[in-house]
Amino acid sequence: MTDSQDQVNDRWQDAVKSVRLNHVRPELVIEEVPAPNRLAPFALALAVDAVSADDEDLASGRFVVLHDPEGQPTWDGDFRIVTFVKAGLESDVLTGDMFDEVAWTWLVESLSDHDAVMHNLSGTVTRTVSRSFADLRDREIQTDLEIRASWTPETNDLSHHIQAWLGLIEICADLQPLPAGVTAIAKSR
Repeated sequence: MTDSQDQVNDRWQDAVKSVRLNHVRPELVIEEVPAPNRLAPFALALAVDAVSADDEDLASGRFVVLHDPEGQPTWDGDFRIVTFVKAGLESDVLTGDMFDEVAWTWLVESLSDHDAVMHNLSGTVTRTVSRSFADLRDREIQTDLEIRASWTPETNDLSHHIQAWLGLIEICADLQPLPAGVTAIAKSR
């Protein structure tokens, strides 16, 4: 292996280490899942489920890290983070168009609050309402929020980016912030 290849491998390994978390709050269950293999030479994907104390699903999401040592023009860099968050919400919350702006602000503020320095941020906020009819008419109306976003981190230390994304999951799952000084221990699957 050449020095150049060693440096690429080191940058990737450092990035991977930076997203491996030792402590997360107990409501969040995180696992590594298969990553897309055609988008970049290197990829890592994590899935999270936010669950209540009685195992009710509150939110879920994906955090994907892509690395192309040659860089990609649309990324304006050699790393790209691609995220997805989905959460059920009460139907009256989703009725206003202003809600989309508020949900996007949750992401932007979480990135800022966690000092996740980045550029080329893009994404969508989607609201869905599902109503059942005929033999399924007894089901409640189901409303969901989806936030999809991607951005280019300024460094390969992605620890601030994963923390910002988990912060967004917490907001979407309506989890209260942990008090300062409290260390959470993650559940295992």
